[in-house]
Amino acid sequence: MESLDLKGKKGIVFGVANDRSIAWAIAQVLLQSGAKLAVTYQNDRLRPRVEKLLEPYGDALIFECDVSDDANVETLFKSVREQYGSLDFVIHCIAFAQKEDLQGEYSATQREGFRIALEVSAYSLLPIVKNAAPLMTNGGSVVTLSFLAAERVFPGYNIMGTAKAALENAVKQLAYEVGEKNVRVNAISAGPLDTLASRGIKGFLDMKGIYVERSPMRRNITHQEVANTALFLCSDLSTGITGTVLHVDAGYHIMAV
Repeated sequence: MESLDLKGKKGIVFGVANDRSIAWAIAQVLLQSGAKLAVTYQNDRLRPRVEKLLEPYGDALIFECDVSDDANVETLFKSVREQYGSLDFVIHCIAFAQKEDLQGEYSATQREGFRIALEVSAYSLLPIVKNAAPLMTNGGSVVTLSFLAAERVFPGYNIMGTAKAALENAVKQLAYEVGEKNVRVNAISAGPLDTLASRGIKGFLDMKGIYVERSPMRRNITHQEVANTALFLCSDLSTGITGTVLHVDAGYHIMAV
């Protein structure tokens, strides 16, 4: 497959954890398109995995960034500014909820679990855009990842559905705020994909089966399809698109049953 040419463009991918993460699939397609890329990981435990993934790409930058720490986010962008000077795109692939809040009754979600899920999965987009937009001196693109649970009930997804709904609303408000700076903010609502995080969702395999049965295309999507969509949203082919949730789910979102 021919790739869009992003040579000369610079960006950051947040949330690479391992070779099965959606963030890594996106990072790969961006690197293959010729973009200069900085990749973040959450903590020291993940650093060796991310370093190994990036070995074939010698000029990629690697930074630790815990988005629950505002100072950490600001330090990251300061480092990126020193290295790159400016930015063209940012990919936000960050979500987390405590395991006990992804099972059982939704009403049993504890206050702290609610806070953690929304802070990491939704609020984190705000300081990222706040710090990234000033570096997008020639305009730019911010892309985040959502899921249909933002719009509908997926038993077992629980608090993450609420977090994704907040994230999608944040996309719209941020798109309005930075639009005059020629910065776009969009979300990809992806179908179910096998990742380390998805293993913690009760009934995940059943969910994948239902997508195959009911989606118009009668199949699940691939990591590559989500990555290709992110590439499009980072490219100049998407300069008129902002505040949008783009579904990449083999059409499942249009079905009534």
